[in-house]
Amino acid sequence: MTTENHTDVSGGTSTSPSSSLGTSDRDRLLIFDTTLRDGEQCPGASMTFEEKLQVAEVLDDMGVDIIEAGFPIASQGDFESVREIARRAERAVIAGLSRAQFNDIDRCAEAVRAARRPRIHTFISTSPIHMKHKLQMEPEAVLQAVVASVKRARNHVDDVEWSAEDGTRTEFEFLCRCVEAAIGAGATTINIPDTVGYSTPDEYKNLFIRVREAVPNSDKAVFSVHCHDDLGMAEANSLAGVAGGARQIECAVNGIGERAGNAALEEIVMAIKTRNDVLPYTIGVDTTMLMRASKLVAAVASFPVQYNKAIVGRNAFAHESGIHQDGMLKHTQTYEIMTPDSVGVKSTSLVMGKHSGRHAFGEKLKELGYDLGDNAFQDAFKRFKDLADRKKHVYDEDIEALIDEEIGNAHERIKVVALTVVAGTGGPQKATLTLDIDGDRQTREATGNGPVDAIFLAVQAMVPHPAKLALYQVHAVTGGTDAQAEVTVRLEHEGKEYSGRGADPDTLTASARAYVHALGKFLAKSDRLHAQAS
Repeated sequence: MTTENHTDVSGGTSTSPSSSLGTSDRDRLLIFDTTLRDGEQCPGASMTFEEKLQVAEVLDDMGVDIIEAGFPIASQGDFESVREIARRAERAVIAGLSRAQFNDIDRCAEAVRAARRPRIHTFISTSPIHMKHKLQMEPEAVLQAVVASVKRARNHVDDVEWSAEDGTRTEFEFLCRCVEAAIGAGATTINIPDTVGYSTPDEYKNLFIRVREAVPNSDKAVFSVHCHDDLGMAEANSLAGVAGGARQIECAVNGIGERAGNAALEEIVMAIKTRNDVLPYTIGVDTTMLMRASKLVAAVASFPVQYNKAIVGRNAFAHESGIHQDGMLKHTQTYEIMTPDSVGVKSTSLVMGKHSGRHAFGEKLKELGYDLGDNAFQDAFKRFKDLADRKKHVYDEDIEALIDEEIGNAHERIKVVALTVVAGTGGPQKATLTLDIDGDRQTREATGNGPVDAIFLAVQAMVPHPAKLALYQVHAVTGGTDAQAEVTVRLEHEGKEYSGRGADPDTLTASARAYVHALGKFLAKSDRLHAQAS
């Protein structure tokens, strides 16, 4: 197959991907999001089929150039989610990951076939330590696999990305041979990842400069960066790679990913937007959707964002110090280098309480980026009024936790209806719990080693299951003794984990909701497995 004409991510063709970016737009950066693939590989961060579709829709609407939707060969569920995302995507290129094996590549091609703009992303390790201990292959065999895998992928699609896993620890001459061979076989994008987060910015920048100078056909492909944060340099390394000539950045919302995570999409995007004077590149991402994407990913993955996280952390635009407050009142730029609304955060908010009506509540939801249907809105409003009756102040974070839980529970089979707990030093601790299970209300009473144990035993009495409790975590959504509690529960069964969240001013009620949320995910997974077996 010839390699002179390559389909670019904008849908046209050109003799080289560097020119496919446009001669007047050579500094256009492509944002490649791997939240649904590398991000979901983060321990405990797996998402349901519906949750993956939600995240993909937000990424597509936000203007992400390429969405890596998953690893189709990994499971039937992953294959189905990639295939459905490919069907639904309106703008983004939809990529699937595959190893350098023909069955992987063919399965990936089948998953992305329905996409308007499909991509196969195939990879193989190239570093000495990976080739010896992981692949147990000689370099020449790896080189042959590079060529064979890329050619196989090009038989299916015009847009093929090839990655040299552990590229930053690969011997330079061998890396160049692999890159040249991959481009010659038809790869349109070349990714040199810092797979283990080992590189430094200067090293990474110089690596791209040297490879692009040494490889004779390097002008026929777009070069890509993919950096992990093991040493806290993922964003710096990514931007250094761009300075070295890369024009695609692989990143993930909230920096979620293997081990310490990937370069954070929101940090990359806002660094370029805010410091365009020294980072003179253009991107197509709508930055006002960053906070909404962050909150969605945090909710569905049950991975809370640290308070001081750049761009999307709870404290990113909060000021408590008197000196800072004084400066902000005089001029916002004394302590803020970007406006809150530029990332989807409102600098001011309505004070919500028990006297607020539906109109005010609806405006608040719009301000926070939520768009609920009538039934969901009425349910949310009722829960808000119940919350306002028990809390003196209802903050934005309280409402967000309430709505995110509502969204997360929308498709659950089990819901908490009522809970009464008897606790104290006298014991025994006792819980009387009523659940709605597939539309049928059941009530059980249980005693346990503490009120939480009693609640969970009551759930198990109504819904027997083999999953074990792997994590129980509580934190306050806001400050104060009347703060709303947000509980995370993680269940484990046969090496798989299922996370659930619940929020309520009553910590025990939040605990019950979180447990049944996680249990609902476990049951949904079990149902799918039984259906497939049938």
